[in-house]
Amino acid sequence: MSCFSTRLVSRAVDALTQIDGWPAEHAAAGVVSPGQTWAHGPTEREFQWASVTKLLTAMATLVAAEEGIVDLDEPAGPEGSTVRHLLAHASGLPFNGRRPITEPGRRRIYSNTGFEVLAAFVGEQSEMPFAEYLSAAVLVPLEMKRTHLEGSPAADLWGPLDDLLSFGRELLDPKLVAPETLAEATIVNFPGLVGVIPDLGRFEPNDWGLGFELRDAKSPHWTGTKNSERTFGHFGGSGTFLWVDPEATAACACLTDLQFGDWAKDAWPRLSDAVLAELL
Repeated sequence: MSCFSTRLVSRAVDALTQIDGWPAEHAAAGVVSPGQTWAHGPTEREFQWASVTKLLTAMATLVAAEEGIVDLDEPAGPEGSTVRHLLAHASGLPFNGRRPITEPGRRRIYSNTGFEVLAAFVGEQSEMPFAEYLSAAVLVPLEMKRTHLEGSPAADLWGPLDDLLSFGRELLDPKLVAPETLAEATIVNFPGLVGVIPDLGRFEPNDWGLGFELRDAKSPHWTGTKNSERTFGHFGGSGTFLWVDPEATAACACLTDLQFGDWAKDAWPRLSDAVLAELL
């Protein structure tokens, strides 16, 4: 390792030590970039990932699409909503509840139920429980050996930071799906839709990919001010996040046991900016 690389890793680790001052009882954070991984905190401790779970459910669905098990544009939900609608929170389903509150493609309504309907559909089409398909399609190939689905495919994955960083590495250089498939999943689907990101606010537009929230020009945002507009990822209500910035060629993940709140709205952007300042 060159002297420059040694200094970079050291300074990046220093940036991650910000988490020691957070109000969470336990917190772990890490960064991956090509050929490098660094982390701070209890990297093997299992945390609930909350809505970061949706990213892996989305990836399993993309694998299913490439395998011909599902088609992104086939009906899979109420009112004829498609797999694509469900992935992009454009199905018309509410946050929780099976009765649509608008027609598909009209509004960006963040929906846990939508991802549960989606996972059930993938399970039916693959002829196996969704948790088994998720494991076979994503967890096992990425050697995420300690990550497991304990309930809803929208919010109930549990696992350690080491495993989440493995998924971040996959998003930087995809092997489970073709790069073109991931590219389609990380650009705006159903452009121009207005909507609310729970606990963060209303955005016009509230751009979303296929399971991946897109930073675009959203402000204020849970990522950093130095993150490019191409950044994509997700955060979870249990105080967790994963973002990938293609321009920085880096992914950053954080797991805590403290519910998302005002503390995170301040702490997460500061952490992200400190990490990017060293990388860039």
